[in-house]
Amino acid sequence: MKDHLIFLTGKLAKISLEKVLSDISSKNEFTYEVLDIGVNVAALATIDIIVKKINLNNLEKATKIVIPGRCRGDIEELSKFSGKECIRGPEELKDIPSFLGLQGKDLDLSKYDTKIIGEITEAPNMSIEQIIKQANMYKSDGADIIDIGCLPSTKFPHLSETIQELKKQNFTVSVDSLDTNDLITGSKAGADFLLSLQEKSIWVMDEVESIPVIIPDSPREENNFHKLIDRLLKNNRQFIADSILEPINFGFTDSIVRYQNLRRKFPDVEVMIGIGNLTELTHADTAGMNALLFGIASELDINYALCTQVSEHCNKAIIEGNFARRIMYTTKTYSMPPKDISNKLLHLHERKPFPYNTNELKEMWSNVKDKNYRIYVNEDGIHVFNNKNFYTEKDATEFYQYLDIKNDDGHAYYLGMELAKAHIAFQLGKRYDQDEMLKWGCSVDISEDDMMRFKTAGHTMRKIKNNKSNN
Repeated sequence: MKDHLIFLTGKLAKISLEKVLSDISSKNEFTYEVLDIGVNVAALATIDIIVKKINLNNLEKATKIVIPGRCRGDIEELSKFSGKECIRGPEELKDIPSFLGLQGKDLDLSKYDTKIIGEITEAPNMSIEQIIKQANMYKSDGADIIDIGCLPSTKFPHLSETIQELKKQNFTVSVDSLDTNDLITGSKAGADFLLSLQEKSIWVMDEVESIPVIIPDSPREENNFHKLIDRLLKNNRQFIADSILEPINFGFTDSIVRYQNLRRKFPDVEVMIGIGNLTELTHADTAGMNALLFGIASELDINYALCTQVSEHCNKAIIEGNFARRIMYTTKTYSMPPKDISNKLLHLHERKPFPYNTNELKEMWSNVKDKNYRIYVNEDGIHVFNNKNFYTEKDATEFYQYLDIKNDDGHAYYLGMELAKAHIAFQLGKRYDQDEMLKWGCSVDISEDDMMRFKTAGHTMRKIKNNKSNN
């Protein structure tokens, strides 16, 4: 039996919603009705308003009720009132096809198969309190293991105490040094992993219980590295192998091939890849690089990724890696390309930035009855309109000559803020929604608005109100 969906909306959006739904329902996947809930603007509706205005007889045929995306209130209250399953739809009408198309798909981003090692590179120069603070931040961003980096020719008198404190706080810990003394000290203090051992320092394995990462004496010495792995396997030793990722223009492509060779020859050996030689040494936004590297890690079943945040442009490497590994794991599980799953790695652009074309906006304008300005962005520019006028410009500063905001400082400030966001969105091809923050993927933490509550006054209006109350 097909679902019969009842969409609740406002007067202004009803015609556009019916148009969108008629195109979708032609595929005979569901039947539908659109009910006007008695308000002009759907976004201004609340659950309380719907409960007061809706006629329950009109909902009898529904298998599900879809309310406007920006409708505030407890949706469970509406479900109890109507006796029907109620769901909150998307904020924009043009997103309804995607919204309905994703229903029923179990795309779980909670799983991954590549563990992230977050390296604290300046640990010898930090206090234990500072190290713990950074470790907690890395863990919050997605690091599974905290790597304590040692610096060449730099004393680290509190190394043991640092590891012991991290272990007390339930961190999984590795020590990163080419100095065998540091590695042995770290292991005796309780480190779980050691980075890294070469053939000349492989003897350390006999002195410690920690699991070592082994690396070649030189990245290009592949045959000798494989012989070392063979020897360790014959002796039933536990270890992780790292072929070493080299920077672009210094053997990057060949190093990727060596990881592939390593996995093909040793399908059961745990493998680590360090991404810093690419992200730290390439001045490009790191989200795309992390997506690509964790895609390679997914294809090659790489078990660990060492992530660093030394350069300022790499300050989101761990959280980007965290989302990248989850996206790659999920899409590999479903045998699909890594698209249409998450916007977390889309920092500068959007999948569908412009939901309405200019003709549709002008049709929307014809139904506007009040003087409040609406702002939209599409490929033609920035559009501002109210019940009297419709303006389109590619430069936000051009609107100054049109807008009727004399003697209204608060409104002028508000429109200035919104038009600045709209201008950025137009330039970059980003989604702009009036009164909402621009989305920047996982690089900016924007908490989801609590749909149980009305939005509080923005910072501009709060300040204005506070100033008035103080006068």
